[in-house]
Amino acid sequence: MSYGYPVAGEPMLVTIGDIGVTGSTVVTPIGARPVGTVQWMFTDMSRTTERIPPWAIVCTIIFLVFCLLGLLFLLARETQTTGYVQVIVQGPGFVHTTQLSVSSLAQVADYNARVNYARSVSASAFGF
Repeated sequence: MSYGYPVAGEPMLVTIGDIGVTGSTVVTPIGARPVGTVQWMFTDMSRTTERIPPWAIVCTIIFLVFCLLGLLFLLARETQTTGYVQVIVQGPGFVHTTQLSVSSLAQVADYNARVNYARSVSASAFGF
């Protein structure tokens, strides 16, 4: 069974890495499928850590000599997110996976929102 590419002039509604979604078609590097025939999976494989930044430790040591208020610098925290999210789009005889690196929780939320929007486009095309 052969599937064509999107109708000329049909705008991309959302892109998720190398996956594009129009009103009627999902386009990936390995081919295109009708949007109503695919399912979406989103997996968050990122890790968020919290630590005391080096500048706070230095300031604590410097100001500890002058007064005990230097200990307040130890309350400073820095959040760091590393890793990636994985998006899988699959349909009959079709599977495409993409991994997108992330460096903040906002990026994870953005990719999750994009996949949820693509799900809604697929559901509306399917007739639910």
